[in-house]
Order: sequence, then C-alpha cells, then structure tokens
Amino acid sequence: MVTFAILDLMYERMNMRERNSLDVRYTWDLEKIYDDISLFEKDYLKVKKLITELSDHEDKMMNDAENFYESIRLSYEIERLLDKLSVYASLSFDLDTSDNDKQELSERVNNLKSDYLKKSYFIVPNILKCDYSVIEKYYEVFPKLKEYEISLKNIYRYKKHTLSDSEEKVLSSFNRILGKCYETYELFKDCDMSFGKILDEDGSEVQLTNSSYSLYIESRSRKVRKKAFDTLYGEYQKYSNTYASLLATNMKELSTLAKIKKYKSAIEMSLFADDVPMEVYDNLISTVHKNIEFLYDYYRLKKDILGLKELHMYDIYVPIVDNFDKKYDYEEAKDIVIKVLSIFGDEYVEKVKEAFENRWIDVYPTKNKRTGGYSGGSYDTYPYILLNYQDKYSDMSTLIHEIGHSMHSYYSRWNNSYQNSEYRIFVAEVASTVNELLLSYYMLDNSDCKEQKLSILNGLMELYKATIYRQTMFAEFEKIISDKCDKDEPLTASKLSSIYYDLNKFYFGADVVVDDNIRYEWEKVPHFYYNFYVYKYATGLSAATSIVKRLLSKEKGATENYIEFLKCGSSKSPLDSLKLAGVDLRDSQVVQDALDEFKNIIEMYKENI
Repeated sequence: MVTFAILDLMYERMNMRERNSLDVRYTWDLEKIYDDISLFEKDYLKVKKLITELSDHEDKMMNDAENFYESIRLSYEIERLLDKLSVYASLSFDLDTSDNDKQELSERVNNLKSDYLKKSYFIVPNILKCDYSVIEKYYEVFPKLKEYEISLKNIYRYKKHTLSDSEEKVLSSFNRILGKCYETYELFKDCDMSFGKILDEDGSEVQLTNSSYSLYIESRSRKVRKKAFDTLYGEYQKYSNTYASLLATNMKELSTLAKIKKYKSAIEMSLFADDVPMEVYDNLISTVHKNIEFLYDYYRLKKDILGLKELHMYDIYVPIVDNFDKKYDYEEAKDIVIKVLSIFGDEYVEKVKEAFENRWIDVYPTKNKRTGGYSGGSYDTYPYILLNYQDKYSDMSTLIHEIGHSMHSYYSRWNNSYQNSEYRIFVAEVASTVNELLLSYYMLDNSDCKEQKLSILNGLMELYKATIYRQTMFAEFEKIISDKCDKDEPLTASKLSSIYYDLNKFYFGADVVVDDNIRYEWEKVPHFYYNFYVYKYATGLSAATSIVKRLLSKEKGATENYIEFLKCGSSKSPLDSLKLAGVDLRDSQVVQDALDEFKNIIEMYKENI
C-alpha cells in the first residue's frame, strides 16, 4: 500500500551502505580519466591558456585559410578537453553529492565553460559573414580544413536564419530574459502551490504534492484516486489564468523569434535544429488519429479487468496486474542482458562484457549517491553508466536501457572524429529503447510464469500508450496553440482548457468518462513551457519498434545496418542515419507499424489472461 511504499523508500535511504563497503568491481573506475588530481589541474590550466590563445584569433580568423583552420581546430581542442574535465568532475560529484570539494570542482569547470563561451562568441558570426564559396576555396588551399566540413555545413544551414551583426547583438541582449517561462513554471508549481491533505488507503491523513500524486492516482482504492484527482486539479483550476499567462508568453516568445529569424512557424524553427521536416510531425499526428481505435480497445480492456461500470480519468493509471516482484540479482541480470544482446553479434557483446569487466558501471545505491540512472562520458572517457540497482525487474530493464545509450556513444565516438562524434538528441532514445524492447520479448519467450508474462505485456501496453498516444496528444496540443499564436490569436485560460479537454475527449473515446477537471492538466505538463520536444518520444519508440521487428524476424542485413546507424554520430542527419537501419520517419508506415505492434500486444495480453 502507499504508506508502506513511502516507508520502504525512507528505510532504504536511511540504510544506504557506505561506498567503501562495496566490491570495487561494482564501482566506476574514474582513474581511467585522471589517476591523480594534479593531471586534472594540468588540463584545467591548459584549457585556460588555450582560451586566451583563441581570443587572439578574433581579428585574424578570416584572414586566410590557415588562420581559419587554426581557429576552428583550437575551438574543438578546447571543447574536447572541457568535456573530459566536466565528465570527471560531474561523475565524481554524483558518487557523493555531499562532498563540497567535488561540488567545487564541478563549479570550477562550469565557470571555465562560461569563460570559453564568452571568448569564442566570434567564431560562428565570422563564419556566417562570408559565403560558403569562400570556405570551399579554403578547402582547396588548406585541405586539412576538410576535417571540419560536416560541422561547417551544419553551421551554414542557419545562414538564411541569421540576422545582421547589429540585429543579432540586439537580440542576444534579450537572452537573459527570454526562455524563462519554464523556470517560473517550476518554481510556482513546486514552491508556491499547496494541495492540502487527503486520506490514504489506511485512512491516514497525508500531504498531497505534485510528486506524491503519482502514488495516489495508482492506488487500489478508487476513493483515494478520485480524491487525489479532484484535489490536485481543483487547485490547478484556481491558478489557470497564471499558467495561461506563462504558456502564452512562452508561445509568443517562440513565435516572435521564429518570425524574426525567418522561419514559417515556431514548430518549424524547433524541428530545424534536428534537420527534421514538418511532415514527420504531421504524419505522426495523422497516423495516430487513423489508429485511435487501438487505444479505445486498450481502455475497454482496462475497464473490463478492473470491473468498473464507468472508467473515469482517475482510473486510467491504476495497475491491472499485481506487482510481480521476482528478484534478479546483478550477476543474473548481467547474464540475461548478454544473452539478449547476442542478437547484435560478437563485437557488440564483447564490448558489453568490457563494460562489466572494466568498471564502466557504478551499480549500487550508496549514501549520498545521485539517484536514478544515466549514461554519460565523453570522447576521451568510457561511456560510463550510473545505476542504483536493487534487484528489481525494472532495474534490469534500466541496465539494458543505459547500455543501449552507452553502446550508441561508444560506436559513435570510436568511428568518428571528435567534431562528428555525438549523435543528435532526435535519435538519443532509439538505441536504449531497442534494448529495452528486446529484453521484454526475450523474457516473454523464456518465461513459463503467467504472472510475469502479464506483467511484461502490461508494461509494454503502458509504454506504447504513454509514449506514442499520450505524447502525440501533447504534440497536437502544442501544434494547435502554436498555430493560434502564430496567427496572433489570444491564448486565454478558458481557450487552452477547452482545447485540451476536447483533445482528451478524442484520445480517450466514448468508453472513458472524461471528467471535467482534466481540462486543467495542461497546466502541470512541463514540456509545454519550453520548445516542442514531446513528439520525439513518439517517433523514437516508433523507430525502435521498426528496428526490433527487423532484428527479431532476422531480416537480411538488419543487424549490420543497425550497427551502421550506431556508428553515424553527427556525420549524417538524424533522419538519414535512421535510414541506414531501414527506418524512414518521413514514411508514416513506421508509426503505423508501431501502432500495429501495440494492437498485437493487447491481443497477446487477452490471450494470456
């Protein structure tokens, strides 16, 4: 029950083991970055010196091909060293967030980054002042400059959206006040709002917060769920005008900036950064609309399993399976992960084994260690993984997910020069999601336990529902209000709430009672207060589904093509890199295949009940 879950979490935190009690095999080997702090300091001072040298290039950068090359080369040398310094400082701090010395190390690196940004401001404007034909002549005169051709072409993509020096200077003077809506939203939501108390499943009075809401909306007690729902959104209703002002301001900022920078719309400006055409965004929404019945079928299934005459908005998050608590200790999880990933061949698997053996992974929760999990690292370090492993299935899933990120980083960095080594954010979740899906299907094929199969299938249904349908609904909401803003239509609280309520009516269908309070949910969705990101969740899962389908059906060349995708880094655009793996997101069939898989999972669940 909820109270037990909270008590368990408190108990875990109070009884965290000390770091020095761990077997070193389960900890990061950060000495591979710097085995002595003096070496860190040496690189730190080197960067300071190089930043000063870079400043001297401002006036001579465009004098000739050699000076141009040296300016570019020097900036990337600084960035590469800064990445290494930053990784060491941040990873060291994450192992013990109470360590003031490590915190100071991170702050020093951040200050150095700020200094670099200030001193290197002239590079991109200088490049864009001249026509690309000048750079092409530089290639002929100084062939080594070709090393940076991809980076330079990416910069020149923005030439038609770049203003004059004086205009850019005026615009940059507003940077400190633009884009602050998200910060204000976070402060107001987390610091200034209070939701009061509700009764939990035991009848105990508990404080409702934005964080604890997720616990109570999943409660087995319908009374608790309804009270949490009504209490939370009743409070948001009081502040709808404030949130509408924040959201409208954010949209107006983006729309105005898009017009100034000569984009057709704010969304196009956002997609331009990933080199993604508007048709990808539109195809996603239209394909989901055509297949909305699959989602309705899912809610009908949930309604039947829960035995409810009416399925309300406060019922949709309650689990339809009991918590399956089979334990997987870390060594067992490693064996399973290696078996799952053997589909990628010997080279991939050997590198994963190296990750386990050479201490890329910090495994267990310890006192003052950062919570959660992530994959990090730089061009000159391991692609380190942070875990807080506690023997749950979800921990094993996190492990294979983060290995997906790290292997993507490994292949990208190993096969590209530094300046082309980082893959773009648009494809960032593809490799990790591929791994996660492969684990789910492996466990389904290798489990004789009905409860475990239902748990995994339920997890997959929730994944597709939340990642494709829900995020597409969010993306559609953003498109509607962005279009209105581009046309200078006012975005009032009542209009925003009506638009959001109507979308919920469509996405949940006639078999779900769309309670009136849901019209205020838009106020608490953080992504709405920055820049058109949510559609990437849906396209990412769609791409991963397509890749997994090819892999599991043993399609000729599927494995090799996928590895080629992992190797791309930024040497190709995100869409072109995915095409190497057989995925063309310009084609709506990719999303269609993912939604067909959602339908298939629903049918598999019904067969296993």
